[in-house]
Amino acid sequence: MTEDFNHSSCAAFEYKLVLHRGFNLISGIHSPEVVDQIHNFEIRDSDVFVITYPKSGTIWLQQILRLMEVKGDVTVTNDQLNSQRVPWIELLDSEKQFVSAPSPRIHVSHLLYKFMPLGLKQKKGKVIYVARNPKDVLVSYFHFHKYANMLETPKDFDAFFEKFMEGNVFGNCWFEHVKSWCSHKDEMNFLYITYEEMIKDLRSVIERIALFLGRNLTPQQLNDVVEHSTFKNMKNNPQANYQQVPVILLNHQLGAFLRKGTVGDWKNYFTVAQNERFDKVYQQKMKDVPLSFIWDMSELVTP
Repeated sequence: MTEDFNHSSCAAFEYKLVLHRGFNLISGIHSPEVVDQIHNFEIRDSDVFVITYPKSGTIWLQQILRLMEVKGDVTVTNDQLNSQRVPWIELLDSEKQFVSAPSPRIHVSHLLYKFMPLGLKQKKGKVIYVARNPKDVLVSYFHFHKYANMLETPKDFDAFFEKFMEGNVFGNCWFEHVKSWCSHKDEMNFLYITYEEMIKDLRSVIERIALFLGRNLTPQQLNDVVEHSTFKNMKNNPQANYQQVPVILLNHQLGAFLRKGTVGDWKNYFTVAQNERFDKVYQQKMKDVPLSFIWDMSELVTP
């Protein structure tokens, strides 16, 4: 998740999930004390927080937002990784970095709403929540677990399916994560976008983000942001593709952080029984939540 953990003393570290206030953290990467401090962080009006459940477009937003800040000039950002310019708020030592960072401070997080700074409820700062259809999240997260050294390697897809459904993963239950944020959206300056919208029409989503953040881009600058934020270009960009994250965290020989960038890959993994069970749980958990998702690439094509 970060380049900050590249010292040799971590090489033999055994990461494990640590339950804190009902939420799974990763030992050695997070600490309950650091996460609890976030609640009292002083918020500036210019602060931006991108919130996602894991494997839902976090890196994509890191790329878009850092490019917006430099008006689409990708050469300006070549000296730093995206994860340095748009860092995680819940990592160890994040408070020092957060307090000293110049405005606008832009951060990403997988945390639940209850852990975030109180200032958000006073309409300070802005929140962009990115959601992705949870079946594809599950498949993407399964592949991530296979090469992420700080996460447990799943025995097989069926075993991971059970863990995901139980919320026994970092990020916990997908349903509760989405609901924890969307149920409080009116208390904040809040923009909701989906991964599938970005695949369907990246330009219009970037325009919405620019409008929400008050970033004025010329048509050419907007073109540049869109071009350098396509999945293909990001996959080949060492600042964006997480290939420089040390092997103690990610075993790059076993997989890629940016894998497919598609919709509907779940159909290649779910059994009929798993799909029926997932749909039943989805309908039950989301019955009072007015959100809809695109589940297949064919749904992205407008007749």
